[in-house]
Amino acid sequence: MDLELRHLKIIRAIDEAGSLTRAATSLGLAQSALSAQLKRIERALGGALFERGRHGAQPTPLGELVLDRARVLLPAMRELQEEAVRFANTLEDLPRFRLAGTPGPMLGGLVDQLSLLHPQAAISTLTSWSIEELSELVVSGRLDFALAGACGEATPPAPDQLTWQTVGHDPIFVMLSEQHPLADRHELDLAALSGEQWVDAPGDGCFGDCFSTACARAGFTPTSVYELDTTACVHLVQAGRAVAPCKAIFPPTPGIVTLPLAGNPLSWHHLLAWHPASAAAGAAPAVLIRARQAHREAARRNPRYTQWLAANAHFGTTPDRPNA
Repeated sequence: MDLELRHLKIIRAIDEAGSLTRAATSLGLAQSALSAQLKRIERALGGALFERGRHGAQPTPLGELVLDRARVLLPAMRELQEEAVRFANTLEDLPRFRLAGTPGPMLGGLVDQLSLLHPQAAISTLTSWSIEELSELVVSGRLDFALAGACGEATPPAPDQLTWQTVGHDPIFVMLSEQHPLADRHELDLAALSGEQWVDAPGDGCFGDCFSTACARAGFTPTSVYELDTTACVHLVQAGRAVAPCKAIFPPTPGIVTLPLAGNPLSWHHLLAWHPASAAAGAAPAVLIRARQAHREAARRNPRYTQWLAANAHFGTTPDRPNA
């Protein structure tokens, strides 16, 4: 017999009542049925849990051990159930989700997650390269949630007006053509790419400055950095005309390999923003959980990043925990 939560509830009830007779009454069972159930539980756990005498039932050392665990597990399971109910009810109360994000796999993943969980909700989306623009739209109430990001430890916009929570923390990898002479490496020193042409997507954050600083620390200045949309960046890399920095969750793409940089000189925090006084704020914990699941699944789609995370556990999706 496998131990179940109901068995822990029985053990706790016997301890709190101090006797099988009183415990049977509180549980609505016949004493004989409770006694038989206790014997099955004791067989499963390998020994007696209570010593029974004229003064009632007293826990044995094994019983104390089990009770100690039950005092942790039972409240935790109750909290999980309550949180799940709040999660479901909050989503039911929100008939729409107005979402926005910077280009990449995260926004589509969040739409997918919310659509599966709440298929009746109306979902609208907007994309922009500008985190400033997205922040302004959330502050003004024209958006409910924005998925954006910040380089390293940079502070996102409007921190005094918006709530920002971390979805995940990724290193910046480098994107090379499969035919590139360095494509078979497990990781690269940034200095090894000093003679390359670079290409990157636009943005109004500090990533350009952080990239230039990382290159300077590696002993070089990039000869040129083309600013193009993602499709054009991928085309030039596939053609072997350039290399590009990319987030580690960048999906596998024909003709391209993504490699980690030694020492992780650049990193990226994926962030979710909302206005704490908005009507959508009550759904924020639920949306945050789904955004983290979208990030987790995006990471899984890149086998090289999955392998890298096994040795670098401080990166990856932010764990879900109360008030996270």
